[in-house]
Amino acid sequence: MGTSATVGAGQEQHLRALEFANRVRLARASLKRKIAGGELSAAEVILTCPWQVQTMKISDLLMSQKRWGRARCRRLLMAQSVPENKQVGTLTERQRRALSAVLAAKTAEAEQQRRELDRAPVAPAARVLTAA
Repeated sequence: MGTSATVGAGQEQHLRALEFANRVRLARASLKRKIAGGELSAAEVILTCPWQVQTMKISDLLMSQKRWGRARCRRLLMAQSVPENKQVGTLTERQRRALSAVLAAKTAEAEQQRRELDRAPVAPAARVLTAA
């Protein structure tokens, strides 16, 4: 008789855990889409550390940005002495500020390069000589 009550409570707890995990996955997916789309910056997420990213690996967050792969992420984190698998919620305040500042600088640099490319004159297409 005692085991059936325990199993029911255990199943209920299991279902609540699954529900919470699903909510976290959906929230993270939405957050990653916003970062990839440029609506939200990874630097801002690192500084504010919303509930969705508390247990998320810092490398997963960084790689959700456009043109950020494992190598680029690894280089940045090694330069800041932060392990790749460190959870965002466990970053110290100093680490948060340092990562955020570096990311903001890289974003500003990329924006500047894009603006310069947009302003650069386009060379006319080379004429193709064909034998007639």
